[in-house]
Amino acid sequence: MKKFLSALLLSVFTISAVFAGGPKNQYVRIKTSYGQCIIRLYNETPKHRDNFIKLVKKGFYNGTLFHRVIQNFMIQGGDPDSKDITKAKPGAELGNGDVGYTVPAEFRDSLFHKRGVLAAARDDNPAKASSGCQFYIVEGKRFTNGKMDSLEKTPRMNGHKIPAWQREYYSSVGGVPHLDQNYTVYGEVVVGIDMIDRIAAVKTDKNDRPLSDVPMTVELLSKKECNQLDNLLNPKQ
Repeated sequence: MKKFLSALLLSVFTISAVFAGGPKNQYVRIKTSYGQCIIRLYNETPKHRDNFIKLVKKGFYNGTLFHRVIQNFMIQGGDPDSKDITKAKPGAELGNGDVGYTVPAEFRDSLFHKRGVLAAARDDNPAKASSGCQFYIVEGKRFTNGKMDSLEKTPRMNGHKIPAWQREYYSSVGGVPHLDQNYTVYGEVVVGIDMIDRIAAVKTDKNDRPLSDVPMTVELLSKKECNQLDNLLNPKQ
């Protein structure tokens, strides 16, 4: 009888532990005057994921601007200088601020620059190490196979060939294939892609800075919210 009770209690504990487990993915919410979006951070790029989480927890991104916007391409933000009123005066060129460190590149064949992905900006460096804070979200556009063939011949592709399954996505949904294997992709928009489209359509100056500032706030979703999204988006996990 005691063995039966022990086994029963062990089973109950195991089941409870499974349901009490944490979410498989971390999600963040970006809010702007143009709406909000929710982004899932990729577990396949742990260095970028953890660095982004660390900065969000500190409130680092709150008040920073989407300072570089190019329609059919991407919207870029995360420059700490953009929330400094002395450095971010109207018309001032932004994009040179940083946090004093870089993040090693984490290229993955399965992660590519499809519409809606979150990726790390960087300066020109041989290791292609990422900025410690600046990021962009891809709006992108659709590419024909002929256009992708031409892109593959350009120096910026560095011999990279676009796989057939990615070509299908780039031609039907869109993205920016010439950035693959050059900039680390570490998340994707799962809710609210229309926010990116609205920001990408704003009027900009010669430096691609919006004429009217687009500040953001960024927050981590709670474990409960992350679990709910995991179950909704990946019910078979």
